[in-house]
Amino acid sequence: MAASFTPLQPRLGIAHGEIRLVCGCSAMETHFMKLTTNRAAPVKVEMPALSPTMEEGNIVKWLKKEGDAVAAGDALCEIETDKAVVTLESNDDGVLAKILMEEGSRAVRLGTLIALMVEEGEDWKTVEIPVSTITQRAELRLSPAARHILDTHGLDPQLATPTGHRGIITKEDALNLLKKFPDSKAAPVTAAPVAAAPSPVATPAAAPLPPGSRPMYPPQSIPGKPGAPGTFTEVPASNVRRVIAQRLTQSKTTIPHAYATIDCDLGAVMQLRKEMAKAEIKVSLNDFIIKAAAATLRELPEVNVTWSGEGPQALDSISISIAVATPKGLITPIITNAADKGVQEISANAKALAQKARNGKLLPHEYQGGSFSISNLGMFGISEFSAVINPPQACILAVGTSRAVLHLTEETGALSTQQLMTVTLSSDGRLVDDELASRFLDKFRANLERPQRMTLN
Repeated sequence: MAASFTPLQPRLGIAHGEIRLVCGCSAMETHFMKLTTNRAAPVKVEMPALSPTMEEGNIVKWLKKEGDAVAAGDALCEIETDKAVVTLESNDDGVLAKILMEEGSRAVRLGTLIALMVEEGEDWKTVEIPVSTITQRAELRLSPAARHILDTHGLDPQLATPTGHRGIITKEDALNLLKKFPDSKAAPVTAAPVAAAPSPVATPAAAPLPPGSRPMYPPQSIPGKPGAPGTFTEVPASNVRRVIAQRLTQSKTTIPHAYATIDCDLGAVMQLRKEMAKAEIKVSLNDFIIKAAAATLRELPEVNVTWSGEGPQALDSISISIAVATPKGLITPIITNAADKGVQEISANAKALAQKARNGKLLPHEYQGGSFSISNLGMFGISEFSAVINPPQACILAVGTSRAVLHLTEETGALSTQQLMTVTLSSDGRLVDDELASRFLDKFRANLERPQRMTLN
């Protein structure tokens, strides 16, 4: 007999089986809706591009922990880019609910989800983690040695913090995880690789090495243990080191480098520095070099250009990049509008930027751009060298140390001592030909040898 229905049951079928089926689906939907509505909607925090050349970053330190209230502008974490360590600030108000990339995570690609936030008042402990993120964490990449260690000891790879290039879990990462869970199953890890299955075809045993000789490919040493003869220790490269390697390779393989060298007499600059020191004004020789280069670029604006990929781009400002050595690698902070600044102001700017560079605290606008680079190795006793162009710039000036040279005075025929300094200009042949490079060096020498021609205020 057909069932009778009321207007309140329009979805129910005419058979009892259908009634039970539809009711069951309705209950599941209701339960799912409750679970969904009870979970806090996340605000995504992704790895940002903190420099024009940045492709990935390392999470150095989290400045907030899960459950902390966050206001817009608060510092969330420190990220090592290809240039420096930069503080990532929050764009939103809320609560930091989940950290997805722990401290020490390396080679985190741009756009990767690193944390989740929820709005104020929501239960941060119930934040919903996107399924795509779970899938990404499940597809971790392991080196063969790390896979062997984790499989042998029954450890979950997702518990390891990857430090290898592009997020790979290295052997050291696996050993660090093993230290956290020393009671895991199986035998201790050995440095020897996994033995391959025996081949059905017998092969003769390798002849023993002569006494005192080493294998052609030495095995890697075990962290924490003294290295045996013939072993090596793998040192992970920082983001800065990797980007330096990429850019140097790009520069030397895609830019036609041309070189020109000239000697400059530093007598007038040395004398002027002494006079300024008497007035308690302390400036370095490098400050005069920066000023001379900026003044020369103003006289020869055709050198103040960059390569855009399709042709030259003339720049409307003169900003000098100065090479600064840091523990993590070379970085080039920029003295902006150097041609409009006096030597004292250049000196103050250079000291402040060099200190920030060594502390890893440079802001993006303090190292991005620049129209001309200077690399000075004179303080290390280097007499002469050639530097690699910093693309897309057209030139870099390599500065050596000053040296005393005997000079025969034409007027009197007497011997005198000169303080000479050798500088080498590396120029992009597509932008600065040999004739223009020669004129630049000639004017640079004239400016440096007659410092009164430059503004010294």
